[in-house]
Amino acid sequence: MEHRRFGHSGLKVPVLSFGTGTFGGTSDFKTWGNTDVKEAKKLIDICFEAGINFFDTADIYSEGASESILGQALKGKRDKALVATKATFTTGEGPNDKGSSRYHIIKACEASLKRLQTDFIDVYFMHAFDALTPIEETLAALDNLIQSGKVRYIGCSNFSGWHLMKSLAISEKYGLARYVVYQGYYSLVGRDYEEELMPLGVDQDVGLMVWSPLGWGRLTGKIRRGQPLPEGRLKSGGAVGGPEVEEDYLYKVIDAIDIIAKETGRTVPQIAINWLLHRPTVTNVVIGARNAEQLKQNLGSIGWNLSKEQIARLDGASAKTPVYPYWHQRDFDRNPSPIK
Repeated sequence: MEHRRFGHSGLKVPVLSFGTGTFGGTSDFKTWGNTDVKEAKKLIDICFEAGINFFDTADIYSEGASESILGQALKGKRDKALVATKATFTTGEGPNDKGSSRYHIIKACEASLKRLQTDFIDVYFMHAFDALTPIEETLAALDNLIQSGKVRYIGCSNFSGWHLMKSLAISEKYGLARYVVYQGYYSLVGRDYEEELMPLGVDQDVGLMVWSPLGWGRLTGKIRRGQPLPEGRLKSGGAVGGPEVEEDYLYKVIDAIDIIAKETGRTVPQIAINWLLHRPTVTNVVIGARNAEQLKQNLGSIGWNLSKEQIARLDGASAKTPVYPYWHQRDFDRNPSPIK
């Protein structure tokens, strides 16, 4: 298993982590999966056997059930594991049961620790940017959690570029712990990350932990031109809330992947994930699975490499004209792209 430095830190993590959004299966997450403790233990054992000891969850996944199941499944193995979880979104009916205030962060962290049955969280993410709470308050609270030993590293997820840059500047100004990694959406059919966040990550040494590497379920290999959606997450409503992808563009990318799949003997998901591991700033890719077979298939995305020529073809098929001002900035040779 290849390991990479975890952004602006000395921590080394495997290039793949296991996302537990399928654990629990309550509320809106029932379309993702309903893995119980027994099945979760099997999946985690497969991960450990493959060299994956990094597990990602969040307090809102199945209303906390994902954290609880992960905590139970890691009993006796916690000292061998890296656990990441997140807070910010609504967890109750009160006015302070959401956001990144000191009050909510501390309360949410304590609740996550109990559900995970652990004394510390390896990586604690702010799941979204809270524009109503002073950034100084958020970072000071996170710094306190690190100083207390309850959290080891902090990251942010789904921030805009300026949100992240302002946070980094405030950390430097006041000597507070800084976000070492960004968790964001990035895929062959969702490359917006490259326009602002990737150059920022290169400049500020912030690594990327990719979520939804298969484009919100569109790069599973089951979607084909002129065919109805197969049974599964997308057909059952799992695309709600996700990024829109034009059909013609999607099929153009899938056609390019299919050709390379025949050349390499690999599957569509394996090619999509392997492509990501060649991108600048990518530290880790979060893979998910409803069952052992899906997990083993996704594990086949590592241990080999796409050729430079194959990567170039995938780049071309998935390229889109960016929004302003990024298309304009590409015309100035003093603004080189981080992608070589």
